[in-house]
Amino acid sequence: MSFPVALQLYSVRDAMAEDFAGTIKKVKEMGYDGVEFAGLFGKNPADIKALLDEVGLTPISAHVAYDELIADSEKVIADYAEIGCKYIAIPYAVEERRPGAELFDDTVEGIRKFAEIAKKYGITMLYHNHDFEFKKVGDVYGLDLLYSTLSADELQTELDTCWVNVGGEEPAKYIEKYSGRAPVVHLKDFYMSGKGKPAKLYQLIGIDDGAQDAEEEEAFGFRPCGYGVQDFPAILEACKKAGTSWVVVEQDQPSLGKTPVECAQMSIDYIKEINK
Repeated sequence: MSFPVALQLYSVRDAMAEDFAGTIKKVKEMGYDGVEFAGLFGKNPADIKALLDEVGLTPISAHVAYDELIADSEKVIADYAEIGCKYIAIPYAVEERRPGAELFDDTVEGIRKFAEIAKKYGITMLYHNHDFEFKKVGDVYGLDLLYSTLSADELQTELDTCWVNVGGEEPAKYIEKYSGRAPVVHLKDFYMSGKGKPAKLYQLIGIDDGAQDAEEEEAFGFRPCGYGVQDFPAILEACKKAGTSWVVVEQDQPSLGKTPVECAQMSIDYIKEINK
């Protein structure tokens, strides 16, 4: 069994902003089967659907911020349904909305509302983790608390294998833990030196934790799949056991002197070699 592979378009966001249609076509040419959105760059959902149909890419999912969903749940979900997405993933929770924080209960109720609306459109809600959900609340990880508070009908997982690893867990085992609840899995590689995890990792998701200094950049870096520390054959085997439908390549920042598009090409070339 091999998996269809999508690209999280956040990986090539600058190219998307400069040439939306050209970048979508390039993603297909690279060998990807689908895409996961991180914003629509002001484009009309109907036009995006037409472009994807023309190119032959599946719009598998989209990352949509919690606040954007709260602001106009029905319209946001309807727009992604029009494009053809089957999943909407909340990309992260701000600190006050995380498990154990003051707005966690409010967040849970919000997700229940999103799930109810999404079901009308044939869309399943997901949550995409970082490593900060592996902070314990009592004696359980915050991420596990989130998934135990909400039912599988209300929220499925989108486990990011990089952040699971950085959070201290083995990605393959964690995917298997959520068998039957892991329809989409993020394939993300990284390098981390023996100096351990740097303090500043989250500028790209809108959390101002300051700029990394040179030593921190040396301590941690994102990599194309197959060029870092991840055991992707084990991860794909776990995905098979867990009933995963799609795997999604994501690289937050380019590395190794390559452009984001070049990194995306390196990732899909590697995944094709092992995705059997």
